[in-house]
Amino acid sequence: MQRMDDEKPKQSVTLHLLFCVATAVIGSLQFGYNTGVINAPEEKLRVFFQNVSAERNGTPLSPGSTTLLWSLAVAIFSVGGMAGSFSVGFMVDKFGRRKSMLLANILAVIGAGLMGLSGVSRAYEMIIVGRLIIGVFCGLCTGLTPMYVGEISPTRLRGAFGTLHQLGVVIGILVAQVFGLEYLLGSDALWPLLLALTIIPAIIQTGMLYFCPESPRYLLIVLNKEEEARTALVHLRGHEDIHADIQEMKEESLKMAAEKKVTIRELFRSPVYRQPLIIAIMLQLSQQLSGINAVFYYSTSIFSQAGVTQPIYATIGVGVVNTVFTIVSLFLVERVGRRTLHLIGLGGMGICAMLMTMFLSLVKTYKATSYLAIAAVCGFVASFEMGPGPIPWFIVAELFSQGPRPAAMAVSGFSNWTANFLVGLAFPKLAEMCDAYVFLIFMVLLIFFFVFTYLRVPETKGRTFDEIAQGFAERAARDARPPAPEAVVVGGPESKDPVPTSPNEELPVEQKR
Repeated sequence: MQRMDDEKPKQSVTLHLLFCVATAVIGSLQFGYNTGVINAPEEKLRVFFQNVSAERNGTPLSPGSTTLLWSLAVAIFSVGGMAGSFSVGFMVDKFGRRKSMLLANILAVIGAGLMGLSGVSRAYEMIIVGRLIIGVFCGLCTGLTPMYVGEISPTRLRGAFGTLHQLGVVIGILVAQVFGLEYLLGSDALWPLLLALTIIPAIIQTGMLYFCPESPRYLLIVLNKEEEARTALVHLRGHEDIHADIQEMKEESLKMAAEKKVTIRELFRSPVYRQPLIIAIMLQLSQQLSGINAVFYYSTSIFSQAGVTQPIYATIGVGVVNTVFTIVSLFLVERVGRRTLHLIGLGGMGICAMLMTMFLSLVKTYKATSYLAIAAVCGFVASFEMGPGPIPWFIVAELFSQGPRPAAMAVSGFSNWTANFLVGLAFPKLAEMCDAYVFLIFMVLLIFFFVFTYLRVPETKGRTFDEIAQGFAERAARDARPPAPEAVVVGGPESKDPVPTSPNEELPVEQKR
């Protein structure tokens, strides 16, 4: 009988669960597509800006004004992303996870429509406003998708399904790179269609969301609708034995009832949330300040510097490497663990950053090193997708219980978008000043994030949300307790020290087991 009970969780991956996860991940694909789509038609957009100005004023824009307008069109996407990510907490508390995704798609349709009609309307302002609105939409997606996927996934598969968010992002970037080729949609006539293409997945996701349930955790813990939560879980799990899931959510709900709702301000002020919040922000910064977007945004110029005659195809090749290694991390994350993969990724990126610097600095003297530089770039991207790419997005949802989770997702997402904006803004100037040695800056940052992860980030593989939150709460309580050298502590003298003494130390709740 015991054997039958043990086998039931293996049946929890149903077609309906996969359908719901795939539906949510369309938002991730949208984020990736809109991140990469603006690069291919750069020259076409610059010409468009000048022609529109000439039609209006009789004279085209100066090169400096054109560059300023182009930079605004690129950077305003990140500004919208900051606003969108910071609004996630309000949206999910007010409308729930599923309805928030539906409402977000309205922004996608509006933004895509404005950009698509900018050509015939002869208004470059529509591109800028459209990019801003699409940015808000993508900022919402970076919070909504990991949260919904994490809350509907079985505990043992939460990491693997969480990796799908990053897989959607890299597929979106790759699709944008391919469609942006001159002979597809990157031509003078079709670039507005390239920018507006994002409307199609928005419509598809809207239709699919009507067949997806609301998050059972939201239904039971926030709305107190147990029967609706049970119904949703039965459909998601594929069997009636959902007692363990319901019991876990009830226990979390009881703990939440003992405390008031957590706002962003309280999140920063409460010592209980201080450690997971610092970890969440640092993990997001480790993703963006690793230098990966410097490679994504400027890979074409990097390959040109390395002597590649057709750099656009090398850039697409990097997109393929990006996708392949995201799939690899999907299969490894529940076996190796989040913390270990993140360390492997940061270490690999640090080594490749050093190699890129070395080989790019030698290209002018030794042409053969151009191939080694390309290999180093591919290794850099592959290492990123092993850990720093997917893990920061979903581990934030694991570090917090239901109460502070929306606020924490908003803060971490805002941190990610802000760092993204700063890298995109600062890298061209840094590259101009430092030339091939610019990646040494990122190497130093990668070493710092590696040390932080090694010392402070716990392993969350296989733990429930409540176990993880309880572990941080116990650690915070021990940190706040005044030192009592004469006190007798159960478990021996070594248990007095609340600071992890080993990188493999588990959360305190596991010690009690």
